[in-house]
Amino acid sequence: METESHLIGGNIKYWGVVPAAGIGSRMGAEVPKQYLPLAGSTVLEQTLHNMLGWGMLSGITVALHPQDRWWHSLELATNPSIESVTGGEQRCDSVLAALIALEDRAAPMDWVLVHDAARPCVRGQEVRTLCEAVADDAIGGLLALPVAETVKRSDASGRVSETLDRTSLWLAQTPQMFRYAALRESLAAAIAGDDPVTDEAAALERAGHRPLLVAGHRGNLKITRPEDLTLAAIALGSEDK
Repeated sequence: METESHLIGGNIKYWGVVPAAGIGSRMGAEVPKQYLPLAGSTVLEQTLHNMLGWGMLSGITVALHPQDRWWHSLELATNPSIESVTGGEQRCDSVLAALIALEDRAAPMDWVLVHDAARPCVRGQEVRTLCEAVADDAIGGLLALPVAETVKRSDASGRVSETLDRTSLWLAQTPQMFRYAALRESLAAAIAGDDPVTDEAAALERAGHRPLLVAGHRGNLKITRPEDLTLAAIALGSEDK
């Protein structure tokens, strides 16, 4: 992949990791959501084509379900810039498996951008903004959205128990971008502690770090329900993508 040299200092490299071992049960489909059709290909292919276009990644590692039977039918499965590894039961297991696969190539201070397989619409501008924002950071950060809606907490019966102050609340997105060694060590510690963190930032937080929040875009939606496919197709076809 062509390198955007203005983002990279010295010998620091950028690596992409895509956890794609989930089954997407909320979609109610016969295949995992990453393999559902979207804008002429599949969700996962759209995501990977997007990442290949970022211009700074030295390689992309995709973590797959042990019984995945769809990956090798994709044209991108033979792309020399993309490799696959067997993922694990939880997202953190899959990301750690990808990091272990990179251990002979990634230096401790290299950057790893972990991106959801089901987020095909992130714009290159947001990725560049993230890279520039954390360029001199010792740990890294993530794209996120400040919460705009009023947030309620429910009780066990489904009734409102309280209204939360949204002033300091953010919705985490991806990519989440962290130094290779810090991310690997934090994920390994979380797994060893039987704490299945649901995103990479949580692993860093658990280790005592404070990742940087970088404002993203609402168009960077995550496909979790059938209606999201329609929204993603619109976003992928828009001139603002």
